Amino acid sequence: MYSEELMEITLDSRLKEIVKTSSGHDIIARLMYSLGKDESLITKTPLGNLKIRSLKTLSMGKLNDASLNALLRILNSLNEEADDSEYEIRKAWWKEAVFYQVYPRSFFDSNADGVGDIRGIIQKLDHIRSLGADAIWCCPFYDSPNADNGYDIRDYRKIMDEFGTTEDVEELISECHKRDMKLIIDLVMNHSSDEHEWFQKALQGDEKYSDYYIWKDEPNNWTSFFSGSAWKYFEEKKKYALHLFAEKQMDLNWDNPELRNEMYDIADFWLKKGADGFRLDVVSFISKTEGLPDGDPVIGSLISFTGIEHYFHGPHLDEYLKEFHEKCLKPYDAYTVGECPGSGLKMSRMIAGDDRNELSQLFSFDHIENPGKIRMDVYDFDLRKMVPEIVRWQSDYSNRCWPTVFFNNHDNPRMCSKIDHSGRYREELCKLLVLMQMSLKGTPYIYQGDEIGMSNFPFVSIEEYRDVETLNLYQKLKKEGTKEETILRKLLYGSRDHARTPMQWSDETNAGFSCAEPWIKVNPNYREVNVAGEETDKDSILNYYRRMISLRKSNEALIYGSFEQIGTNRNIFAYRRSNEEKEFLIIINLTDKERPYPFQISQEVLISNYKNRSKKLRPYEADIFEVK
Repeated sequence: MYSEELMEITLDSRLKEIVKTSSGHDIIARLMYSLGKDESLITKTPLGNLKIRSLKTLSMGKLNDASLNALLRILNSLNEEADDSEYEIRKAWWKEAVFYQVYPRSFFDSNADGVGDIRGIIQKLDHIRSLGADAIWCCPFYDSPNADNGYDIRDYRKIMDEFGTTEDVEELISECHKRDMKLIIDLVMNHSSDEHEWFQKALQGDEKYSDYYIWKDEPNNWTSFFSGSAWKYFEEKKKYALHLFAEKQMDLNWDNPELRNEMYDIADFWLKKGADGFRLDVVSFISKTEGLPDGDPVIGSLISFTGIEHYFHGPHLDEYLKEFHEKCLKPYDAYTVGECPGSGLKMSRMIAGDDRNELSQLFSFDHIENPGKIRMDVYDFDLRKMVPEIVRWQSDYSNRCWPTVFFNNHDNPRMCSKIDHSGRYREELCKLLVLMQMSLKGTPYIYQGDEIGMSNFPFVSIEEYRDVETLNLYQKLKKEGTKEETILRKLLYGSRDHARTPMQWSDETNAGFSCAEPWIKVNPNYREVNVAGEETDKDSILNYYRRMISLRKSNEALIYGSFEQIGTNRNIFAYRRSNEEKEFLIIINLTDKERPYPFQISQEVLISNYKNRSKKLRPYEADIFEVK
């Protein structure tokens, strides 16, 4: 369905009609989410009869006329709809697989320089395989000046010296395949390092390479995800270059077909070496609105980034992803999973549907923070507020699409600590989270350390942090006059460095990660929380992971079976997964209080995160029953 078949949205359009469109649903849902409200206020109450101009009142004055007009421009520019017709699930290896994410710098150091490396990953492949993982997502290992730990790439075909050689990567691919595992590598297509040969030639006046990047004589008001303006002035060209992230991560101009073909050639280089696909970093940002207009300041304040409405799903995104798929991915039947911040449920269906020929899957992040919150906010994550978002993706994402199921990655603090900063329920929560991952519809992604219950680091000073985002925010808040204590508390809750402390292999020096001083401190709890110690404990988080992964892989009902939420008790998440052969009942206490079971259950518990059955659900108890 294309634009000529869709209604034009005006200030007098009713909210309930707007949310029936993909863009309308996701943008209104995003605004409600940023205001700490649920989209059901529009879809399931009389508020849906209000006109779009009423959002000024609903937002309690936060939205103004200019903001509403900006919304209209976005809503009327995104004019394609996903197919809603009936569709039988198409089976695929990646829908059945369990993925394991490796952050090489922090995984295992094989050469005693304090930095993890490719050979370190090779040495630990048997650990990953022993979990039951079928595929590895490896974060960037390319040559980089490390402004953002490898996500600023200087040479896409060369390996970072600290990590090893091209031959090491080839061996990693081979060793994965020997163990019947796939290797998915991270590819950063939105931006390159300012030290990349292309950018250096652009600075020297080469017009071909100048057009590989995005320049303006005067900057617009877009802000960077890493604080400050998204523009940097270069005297050599007397122009500003766009960097949505760090100052050394220069956005690439995807409107230039020569640049697009360069990126396809890079992907082809790695696919020829045997890589099985790519995780595509912030790939939904590659297309920007023509002319790069100013962002609406009010929308920017709500979403936290001014200008994001001009690139979160740009005008040519679907076109470029289809081209990438046809020219590069299709000949190899390569898998892709895109990092797509801001993509809501319905627009995601246009990017990652089986019938769309764009991406295989994507990561959406709305469940990772509670409504109205962002990562750096000081708050205790409430599982109860996450469940409605989970249910939407389970129930409404369509059989044409397949969700990813994850709670941790390299860009977020550890979820068990976000929920319970005291650590009192660390073990129960880590088991609860993997029980959900393995019993929900979708492809589970485990992040290194999840399997042993790694938690947040007790940072006390700015000197202990390494992350560019964290350090930039610290400097920004200092300049604004924020008290040191307030800044450090904010960073303690939200820094990405929590996920990047070294993998805890044993209770030996540096947690068995390295014989040298690690590039970032090891969590002091490594003597109690480590792989070696948990291997010998049958009730450990590690062995619980193995049991849950095994249960999922041996029961197709937990993969392709239907999902049905049971009941509306906000303190308890109960749902059913079933097919023609089996039925499973999952009951989860979302709170740190004892709760009565929501209904009578006659079956014995199949797997629980507590050792013995109780008459009541204990704090954060999660149980699976097989219904017979």
